[in-house]
Amino acid sequence: MSASRKPLPGWRWEALRTTLWFVPTVLILVAALLFIVSYAIDVAAYYHHLQLPFWLTAGSADAGRDVLIAIAAAIITTVGVVFSITILALTLASQQMGPRMMRNFVRDVGNQVTLGVFVATFVYSVLALGSITSFPHHGFVPHICIAVAEAMLLVDVVVLIYFINHIAASIQLPEVIASIARDLQSAIETEFPVLHEGNAHDGRDAAAGPEAPEQLLATIEDRGGVVLAAKSGYLQFVGYAQLTKIAKLLDVTIRLDYRPGHFIVAGRPIARVFPRGAAKQVERALARAHVTGPHRTLMQDPVFAIDQLVEIAIRALSPAVNDTFTALTCLDWLSDGLSQISRRELAENVYRDQEGRIRLIGAKWSYERIVDRAYDKIRQASRGMPAVLIRLLDNIAVVAMSTTSQAQRDVLLRQANMVLRSADASVDEEIDLADIRTSYARAHDCLTRQDDDVR
Repeated sequence: MSASRKPLPGWRWEALRTTLWFVPTVLILVAALLFIVSYAIDVAAYYHHLQLPFWLTAGSADAGRDVLIAIAAAIITTVGVVFSITILALTLASQQMGPRMMRNFVRDVGNQVTLGVFVATFVYSVLALGSITSFPHHGFVPHICIAVAEAMLLVDVVVLIYFINHIAASIQLPEVIASIARDLQSAIETEFPVLHEGNAHDGRDAAAGPEAPEQLLATIEDRGGVVLAAKSGYLQFVGYAQLTKIAKLLDVTIRLDYRPGHFIVAGRPIARVFPRGAAKQVERALARAHVTGPHRTLMQDPVFAIDQLVEIAIRALSPAVNDTFTALTCLDWLSDGLSQISRRELAENVYRDQEGRIRLIGAKWSYERIVDRAYDKIRQASRGMPAVLIRLLDNIAVVAMSTTSQAQRDVLLRQANMVLRSADASVDEEIDLADIRTSYARAHDCLTRQDDDVR
């Protein structure tokens, strides 16, 4: 792995990112600490240990209590109304974009911070309100606490304006699609190293060492032991470094049959190990190094972002929605992602120990399968739709300019041929067919021109 490749975030951090309680909890703790500090200053001022500015000392305890009650009531009411409207808007949006898009909104930092700021202000106001009643001496007024609560209220007003604009923008389809495309770009940069770049620094290197992966794979297939899955679910994270250390400790080689994004079934084979006598030990190790869950994530699974774009596109192409322009937007961003993948290394994940011995072989990425995942369902859903078929061919031509091998161009040419056959079978208008054939000729020319450049 190259030194420039970004490290993968921990799966625990990713799990925290996809919740609506973590950031609000942190901000509530910050509000509690802020109250402790401001309350200590008020107590010091009450005992004349320090002097507050004159503009902070106006008002009685009853007036301060009324102010804090008003702030707390207004904030908690605003939280309920705003987020009720938000959930309704997101529910309607998910019907058009798909229920899996809801996780993108939950992961949104702006939504999490907005909820956290409102709740933190409410908690702070309640704590300040309690300080007036609980202070042992009559006439105590927490001037600093009240001033801070009023300042937090002004911040809440700004955050509310930001949130209304943010949520209105974030549920628009072009913004949602662009957000998924940014996630795809980040996942590609994290998972796929740049072609011909760098040496391995974490044990991953398919070329180094005395052993040949192909020979070892054949040995594992013939004489390896089967490792069974501990529980069912989508594979979300694989601890490759942890498994490599375990394999070295047991003096074995592990071949993984699945990668993050695949669904695994409890009791079914998920890996093989050689020598086979260590199968049970490796099975227990995999149970610790594999994280499964009810849904897919972007961690170690760039194809998930591709599937999200495809889902939006085929929903847009359904007769119930009939939104061709959304499908075209998805295709444009898919072409950007595939262009980046075409310039990346999709080599088999081979991890070695310090002595150069292969200890772990991960499931191999397939360029053909990635391209098929991006184009097959959209092509099938767009039968009889010339505009989408033309854009498909145009985007294939765009991706062709980024290809780095004949195998990649063969995959794209196969897709272009299927689009042309689909058009011949489903489009009746001759002029539309002529436009489609023109786009096919451009794509074919780009692919063959790339071949000539290589030769």
